[in-house]
Amino acid sequence: MHTRTLGTTNGLQVSALGLGCMGMSQSFGPRPPRDEMITFLRAAVDRGVTLFDTAEVYGPFHNEELVGEALAPVRDRVAIATKFGFSFDADGRQTAVSSRPESIRAAVEGSLRRLRVDTIDLLYQHRVDPAVPIEDVAGTVSELITAGKVRHFGLSEAGVDNIRRAHAVQPVTALQSEYSLFWREPEDRILPVLAELGIGFMPFSPLGRGFLTGQVDATTTFGEGDIRAGLPRFEAKALKANLALVERITAVAERKGVTTGQIALAWLLAQQPWIVPIPGTRRLSRLDENLAATEVELTPDDLTELDVASRSVQVQGDRYPEAMQKMIDR
Repeated sequence: MHTRTLGTTNGLQVSALGLGCMGMSQSFGPRPPRDEMITFLRAAVDRGVTLFDTAEVYGPFHNEELVGEALAPVRDRVAIATKFGFSFDADGRQTAVSSRPESIRAAVEGSLRRLRVDTIDLLYQHRVDPAVPIEDVAGTVSELITAGKVRHFGLSEAGVDNIRRAHAVQPVTALQSEYSLFWREPEDRILPVLAELGIGFMPFSPLGRGFLTGQVDATTTFGEGDIRAGLPRFEAKALKANLALVERITAVAERKGVTTGQIALAWLLAQQPWIVPIPGTRRLSRLDENLAATEVELTPDDLTELDVASRSVQVQGDRYPEAMQKMIDR
């Protein structure tokens, strides 16, 4: 497995592809058996994956517990990224964003316990909290780094202003946000700032929540518990229009003898050496397919063709429903 480095300040070296673990606990249908996912996570390590992405809110809490149990025997071989930034009610349900210093400290103690680690390799603020200055957030994480409970600081879905302000207090190792041939907004303002400041980028949903695998068509329906059933981009009319992009990517894939999903991941990897996508999957066959994308070589002509294809199709539908859109800091 090829490796990449996130951040230029005491950078974090990880596998070129990480593994997004959210879907093992929520958002994509029924939760699979725990023992199967533990076996799967350990198989990912055996295949060379060293970066695993989770969060306290996934489940909530279940995902960190799962990742912690699965990776405990191989802790010295992996980097675990998790996130704080939400409050929960008495029943453990997510209620609102919350990044007050005391909330961050409490969240970290819970994550350390569930992950069965002494130190969190990469700690993200999951969503910017408009009620708390980002300097206070960065300062609190800096204290946790000094205390040895955290190694690296990350931000998720943060805009340019907050990235700069946070980085001035505590160097940011990585930003996490959506980025793919299906969603290229970060190129306008985010990626230039990351390059300037030496911050790595971990794109989530690099396969467009399965859309860029070529396995979704106009007749696809999404069952109970599948987040895509409520996403504007996957509504019938938008889905049909957006398939024009997949057709163009598939044409490149067929010419090169690889899958549509592998082309999508290879395109991301070719954008910058400090980009580490974190596709999520629960199937070994899909994991092997994703990992093989690191060996796909795209020529300048391939990249130009994919760029033209992506820009020629106007993606229909927002990323999230309105309430979730409002939580994105731009």
